[in-house]
Amino acid sequence: MSIYAIGDIQGCYDDLLRLLDTISFNENSDQLWFAGDLVNRGPKSLETLRFVKSLGNAAVTVLGNHDMHLLAASCLPKVADKKSTLCPVLEAPDRDELINWLRHQVLFHHNEDFCLLHAGLPPQWDFKTTKKMANLVEKTLRSDDYPLFLKQMYGNKPYIWSSNLKGYAKLRFIINCFTRMRYCDVNGRLDFANSGPLGSQPKTLVPWFEAPKRKNADMRIIFGHWSTLGYYEGPNCYAIDTGCLWGGQLTALKLDNPIQRISIACPGAKKPNKSYIISNSNA
Repeated sequence: MSIYAIGDIQGCYDDLLRLLDTISFNENSDQLWFAGDLVNRGPKSLETLRFVKSLGNAAVTVLGNHDMHLLAASCLPKVADKKSTLCPVLEAPDRDELINWLRHQVLFHHNEDFCLLHAGLPPQWDFKTTKKMANLVEKTLRSDDYPLFLKQMYGNKPYIWSSNLKGYAKLRFIINCFTRMRYCDVNGRLDFANSGPLGSQPKTLVPWFEAPKRKNADMRIIFGHWSTLGYYEGPNCYAIDTGCLWGGQLTALKLDNPIQRISIACPGAKKPNKSYIISNSNA
């Protein structure tokens, strides 16, 4: 069995199908790990959701910020307007089935070799804490009163981890780490004002995966969310949101030894000139 981790799709269903054709994906023998943000902004969120759901155990999905936004829009008025790209999902005859499936997906997935999440982790969390924090939110989303949490989900505070956090404040911090985090300061204080490429941030900030004394540095983490970062390999980390939506690429990592990267050019992309690129990695 081959496992492929795939970056943010955001409703670019046709590009996903081209990528799966390029890697010769076989749903009977392979498995796809989606790094979140299946939906929103792109033209075919509904088709993307239906397809990934139809794959059953051949696909694993972690929730991204746009997926969380869809869940909120499904039960809260005025979250999505009539021009939203989420409307085809919200107006679909199978919307309840799709929303129920989505809210039963996870924030964090792992096997013996790799971990998958959408955005980032604060430096204070080790593997055990990461699993515990993800499970807290997952349990809340699967409960009957999940709309109560979604009403409290939006906001940038609290912006630093404390073991004293409780209730919705704690859940909001967890969601913000797993689905929105890019930069932080050396103490793990979250920053949401900066989303550009490395080097564009103030000197007081570091990308979350370079925070000093990071307790999760031993975890081999695959993540998406950061399209301006592009494909990036660092010590035990792999960023795979390569800007498909923005006319960049859609990337899959074949989780072999060595890792193999497969990227297809998406409409409007200026690079690469070839229709796909393949490279091996020992990082």
